[in-house]
Amino acid sequence: MKNTNTNYQMKKTDHPATNSPGNSPKGKKTKSHPFWRWFWLSFLVLSLAYVWYSFYAPSNDVAWADNMVTARELATNSDKNMLLFFTGEWCSPCRIMKREVFADEEVMKAINSQVVAVMIDVDDPKAQEIVNLYKVGGTPITIFTDPKGNVLDYAVGKIGKTKFLEMLENLGAAGS
Repeated sequence: MKNTNTNYQMKKTDHPATNSPGNSPKGKKTKSHPFWRWFWLSFLVLSLAYVWYSFYAPSNDVAWADNMVTARELATNSDKNMLLFFTGEWCSPCRIMKREVFADEEVMKAINSQVVAVMIDVDDPKAQEIVNLYKVGGTPITIFTDPKGNVLDYAVGKIGKTKFLEMLENLGAAGS
């Protein structure tokens, strides 16, 4: 008996449409739509701008004391309280505070007239004694002290201009 169903023996790979080199996943290249190129390029540029802005801290005219010894002497001689601002080079919220709070004209005038300010880098080996004394575990931390170093008020984390000025005002009211 002879098999008349010879067309069933044809292989699936013998079909010309599935065997052409243009249909294989590796051989077919498609260009992406121009929208996606512009989208990713814009995303990259905006991301880089945001990173720059996050780490940008303008200079300010706050009279920062060089170290704690100098700050204590100045505070004692001028009968002012001290502002201790604990920060780090890597600290983004600290940089935001430097940009939004300490660079503000009103804040600069208030700091210079009411307190002796000290900026303390928590990563500086020379600052480890003061970091341990006030039990600083993170940054930013803002501490107001009397000239002897007793804590009058403090804030943990980033604070805004309004909160900072309110803390300064409360120090002035308590000292009167």
